[in-house]
Amino acid sequence: MTVANMITLGRIALIPIFMYSAISEGARGNIVALCLFAIASFSDAIDGYVARRFNQITDFGKLVDPLADKLLVMSALLILLEQGQLRAWHCVVILAREFTVSSLRSIAASKGVVLAASKWGKLKTTSQLICILYMLAGFNDIPLFGDFTLKHILVWVMLILTVYSGYDYLRRNFNLIKDGVVKGD
Repeated sequence: MTVANMITLGRIALIPIFMYSAISEGARGNIVALCLFAIASFSDAIDGYVARRFNQITDFGKLVDPLADKLLVMSALLILLEQGQLRAWHCVVILAREFTVSSLRSIAASKGVVLAASKWGKLKTTSQLICILYMLAGFNDIPLFGDFTLKHILVWVMLILTVYSGYDYLRRNFNLIKDGVVKGD
């Protein structure tokens, strides 16, 4: 097992501890949850760097790293939904995008094509992490104009980038699915 893959598995192992901390009563649980989420999020950049720098890119890593990212983000979104900080439709939009892109990646892989992460996908992930960290931090929300707050802007940016990055993956790779039939060689 490579170091990069061990870091990825460590990120997955942090998820239940993060979730337990997030649902624990009191400020201590919130601080621990925030720190665990930040560490797990940062570990994604570290495992990617280690994999590229030390030539540790593996099929296992290609499969598990994006899964770890999705599990981490979705667990945080569900905690925030339970806390009343997000609405169910926010989570459904994000889930729909993730299922769509993952399905497209599976189809591409069955045809021997690897879909690399796009700049829009990376922006989407960054916006999700910033939004989640802001909400987990429990800051008093900052009113910007009227009833519109910083949290509203962060959520809308996250949702817009989520939808657009999904659209971008489909637009750029529609040729993989447009005929509806997987052709044999």
